[in-house]
Amino acid sequence: MRPYELFIGLRYTRAKRRNHFISFISLISMLGMGLGVAALIVVLSVMNGFQKEIRTRILGVAPHLQISSEGSHLQDWQGPLQLTQQHPQVAAAAPFVNGQGMLSFDQSVQGIMVRGILPAQENKVVDLNGKMQVGSLQALHEGGFGIVLGSDLARALGVHLDDKVLLITPQGQITPAGMMPRLKQFRVVGIFEIGMAPYDNALALIHLSDAQKLYQMGNTVSGISARLHDLDLAPQVAIELERNLPPNTYASDWTRQHANYFRAVQIEKKMMFIILSLIVAVAAFNIVSTLVMAVTDKQADIAILRTLGATPASIMKIFIVQGTLIGIIGSLLGVIGGVLLALNIDTVVPFIEKILGLHFLSKEVYFISELPSDLHRSDVLSVASFSFVISLLATLYPSWRAAQTQPAEALRYE
Repeated sequence: MRPYELFIGLRYTRAKRRNHFISFISLISMLGMGLGVAALIVVLSVMNGFQKEIRTRILGVAPHLQISSEGSHLQDWQGPLQLTQQHPQVAAAAPFVNGQGMLSFDQSVQGIMVRGILPAQENKVVDLNGKMQVGSLQALHEGGFGIVLGSDLARALGVHLDDKVLLITPQGQITPAGMMPRLKQFRVVGIFEIGMAPYDNALALIHLSDAQKLYQMGNTVSGISARLHDLDLAPQVAIELERNLPPNTYASDWTRQHANYFRAVQIEKKMMFIILSLIVAVAAFNIVSTLVMAVTDKQADIAILRTLGATPASIMKIFIVQGTLIGIIGSLLGVIGGVLLALNIDTVVPFIEKILGLHFLSKEVYFISELPSDLHRSDVLSVASFSFVISLLATLYPSWRAAQTQPAEALRYE
């Protein structure tokens, strides 16, 4: 682009116009572009924050990787356990037994998921000690038949520490009276709270050996859970382990086990991007109207430039510079405002709540009661690039109209 085209385009942008309405529309276009960009950055940061918070809470009790066999009975599990522990990306691994049952206390009965664990090893895989409200995970001893319950499950049953509950399993035993369910009394030695309903409502932890006896599994386990140094490498680690595992033994990572949670957040993030992009699109339409009015206002100037030798392409570039500059300034204001708001949302939102006298995410209703924010540089760059492209496209039609101006026609009544 030759220098005079850039110079004239910049001069048109900052020059005082006879028609003040054009200047007003230019300001509105700039502010609209900034508002749309800021809204996009803040919303995407909040969605990233929710995704990070959900992932942290889920993986606070769920392993990064699991190894299991057909029928949920892993034979000779010591070999796969040792193989898993030797992988350089595996920080810790532990065997587990999964089962279903019903927990009874007084007049209350609740269906539960039972997980048999080795407390010392399991705590290296998932951070359960940090989730304990009362009691201790180390109170689970072999043959002690202790049980650790989720907080909501304990509340629903009305049990407290040291209470004795009755666990009923679907595996039956044959008696003279027919098939009867297996019953075993357990003592509550701890209560934990994860902050996720599927775990707090229905998960019960017992010792691995007690679970093997209860579910008549002998020396087998349901599988092996593992924690990785880098959880984002879980799919790759699962593939590498599966190559060396015995036949009919499989490795599954957290991205497959909890795919619905993260897919829902990802889809919502994409939809919010599309919806809020309409704000940027409206600002782009304002740029179109601004340039159309500017072209009409500058008909005589365009005609004079054409008579001085300016080509239609040069005229087009002048107005592209003018429109693009409006978009760039608006986008820059939006990026600055959006980044500052996303980084300080934990301060801004409580301030707004205090002024309005309400709480957006009530603790009684939502598991996450505070708006989290996780600003990603890639999101900022993508939003800024999107707004720049939109503003550039918005200048094409008005600039083309300006290039079609005929000097003789424009100067006829001057």
